[in-house]
Amino acid sequence: MIVIPARLASTRFKDKILCDIGGVPMFIATAQNAAKVGKVAIAVDDEKVQKIATDFGFPAVLTDKNHKSGTDRINETCQKLGLSDDEIIINVQADEPFFETENLRKFSEFATNSISNGAFMASCYKKISPSAANDANLVKVVLDANQNALYFSRSLIPFPREKCEIYFGHIGIYAYSVKNLAQFCAFSDSFLENTEKLEQLRALENGKTIAMMEINTQSVGIDTKEDYERAKAKFGF
Repeated sequence: MIVIPARLASTRFKDKILCDIGGVPMFIATAQNAAKVGKVAIAVDDEKVQKIATDFGFPAVLTDKNHKSGTDRINETCQKLGLSDDEIIINVQADEPFFETENLRKFSEFATNSISNGAFMASCYKKISPSAANDANLVKVVLDANQNALYFSRSLIPFPREKCEIYFGHIGIYAYSVKNLAQFCAFSDSFLENTEKLEQLRALENGKTIAMMEINTQSVGIDTKEDYERAKAKFGF
């Protein structure tokens, strides 16, 4: 199942999940896109957003407003829906309406295989330029020889003591089993997570494996009004 966390409050772009994407609210555009790949549920924190979701035909679970992250919101949704421990959950952010369905389909297959073979969770990345790697708003990841994540950071990693032209940018789409998701949410906040403000570091700090898949994507995640204007120019909606 694909679960989309849709939190109304946003500090950098007020009510961004409601911004217009081709005539529908952004989180609905994301859900409609994801529904081409699999069954979708939306984890919401506001009754107005819940009504919009149901009006468009999507199941929407009203969750606690006080959750610290979308992952916690998804975990509550899975419990309320009574999903089995071994069901694989794909976490697609509400601000990713342009993530290609073919990439989502490939990632779903990769995640299912990886978790079945012992990975705690899965995510994906893409190659980025050295200049892009210097952007602190773009999360970088370094990998081991088996394509598992070693570390994620807003800093430049690896540090180029020698010339380096290979950098990987993290794409914030995740997968986990319902059981592993519950375990992740039961872990205490970690030092690295709180320092970098990257919750996936909680899994690494607890010795868990994050399998990573490389993809080629043209998607634009919408975190700010500037991102929204760039997306409008790029996709012409």
